[in-house]
Amino acid sequence: MGSVKRRELLGGMAAAVGAVGAQAQPLPRLVRNGSKPRNVIYILTDDHRYDAMGFTKGQEWLDTPQLDRLAREGCHFPNAFVTTALCSPSRASVLTGRYAHRHRIIDNNTPIPAGTTLFPQYLQQAGYATAFVGKWHMGGEIDHPQPGFDRWVSFKGQGTYLPSKNGLNVDGKRVEQKGYLTDELTDYAVDWLQSRGKDQPYFLYLAHKAVHAQFEPAARHKGKYAGKQFKYPANMEAAKLKGSPMWVQNQRNSWHGVEYPYHSDLDIAEFYRLYAETLCGVDDSVGRVLDVLKARGELDSTLVIYMGDNGFAFGEHGLIDKRTAYEESMRVPLIARCPELFEGGRKARQVVANIDIMPTVLDAMGLQAPAGGDGRSWLPVAAGRAAEWRKELLYEYYWERNYPQTPTLHALRGDRYKFIRCHGVWDLDELYDLQEDPLETNNLIFSEPHQTVVRQMRNRLFEILEETGGMQMPIWPDRGGTSNLRNPKGSKAAQFPAELERAPKGPAIHR
Repeated sequence: MGSVKRRELLGGMAAAVGAVGAQAQPLPRLVRNGSKPRNVIYILTDDHRYDAMGFTKGQEWLDTPQLDRLAREGCHFPNAFVTTALCSPSRASVLTGRYAHRHRIIDNNTPIPAGTTLFPQYLQQAGYATAFVGKWHMGGEIDHPQPGFDRWVSFKGQGTYLPSKNGLNVDGKRVEQKGYLTDELTDYAVDWLQSRGKDQPYFLYLAHKAVHAQFEPAARHKGKYAGKQFKYPANMEAAKLKGSPMWVQNQRNSWHGVEYPYHSDLDIAEFYRLYAETLCGVDDSVGRVLDVLKARGELDSTLVIYMGDNGFAFGEHGLIDKRTAYEESMRVPLIARCPELFEGGRKARQVVANIDIMPTVLDAMGLQAPAGGDGRSWLPVAAGRAAEWRKELLYEYYWERNYPQTPTLHALRGDRYKFIRCHGVWDLDELYDLQEDPLETNNLIFSEPHQTVVRQMRNRLFEILEETGGMQMPIWPDRGGTSNLRNPKGSKAAQFPAELERAPKGPAIHR
């Protein structure tokens, strides 16, 4: 391709992704479902793993009274997942109800393509008030107002826990950040809630930076867990893992591995303690939101949803961070409260996901979700009503040059088994029996009794990809730097799997 033609092509791509939310066609009006439109508050946190709450006992000393209260008075989904364990793809799946290969936000640098509809646009069209407060994090440093929101408070990229020169973007104007970010975002959210009239249903999307590294607890929480004993994961040691792919073994000595975390000598135990202290600010925020609803007389009628955008590993499989298809990466906390819709103290064990948030919120606000989405409303599940539900969930992650240690992955998670397929590398696929091996320590991909399961899950994975238009790889130009170093004192490159070594049987056949 000539250089001029290539520049024209790239220029066209930039224009396509730059017109965020631009509508190719008029937005169709959604059909009302006959139920009472109710207020919905969606609270999203960053990198909050599924078991990092007091009541889940991920570490015995964790203290999250407000999240515990939310679970006690609402419904906890212990099998909640994201379909891509990475900030921007996961958040785009929340807002579109679609897999990443459909909305095409596959990394943290790409803006939402032109013509993409975000579900709050439907709420605006139906006459509901909408607000976004917090971390947007799609398209690099973008923080300007996005379609679908009447009120907008955000910041560039990852933002900063403490005030910085970039400040906040409030309805398109640059505003000084005055205090600790988790608290300040909660202030904006609470102020907006208190300004609401009683005659207009509202949707609030409160997206915290917390608990993203580098962790910075609020001053009142610093040192709260000093000296607490961190329980290292049982599957952290390489000797505990049977049949790990080479890429997993090699990632131990990388930016995202326990031997060279963030190219430093980071202490994972201290890292987790700071994580837990930073989470305390989020817990306080949840309590403040619930208190405002109670003062307004809306506590029991409002659907409050709390969720993480992806999980986070603290040593499992010798890894840190997310991106992988292992449980601690793709599994997230999900709690919902609304006594008018379902009783408290419930556990819904069905597999739910971030792609279900859009249809669930629309359902709660009295609207039928548009056709063509990948998720569905879990309100019947939360209420314990009989509902046909998914038997498996597709997971996908697309290789990033920024962090080249994790390959493109597709996985199928069923109720018992998980099949993981790596793409573009000469390595092993994986099969785990989640019932017998919840820590995913024994790769059964070569187990003779499990070959039928491997074949069935591989076939089903590709059926879902074909049904949802996922047979073409989304690719965007490289952006940003790359974290590709290894520690010379760390472990050496993994040996090639013995299962793939065979002695020659005869003369070579050339094809």
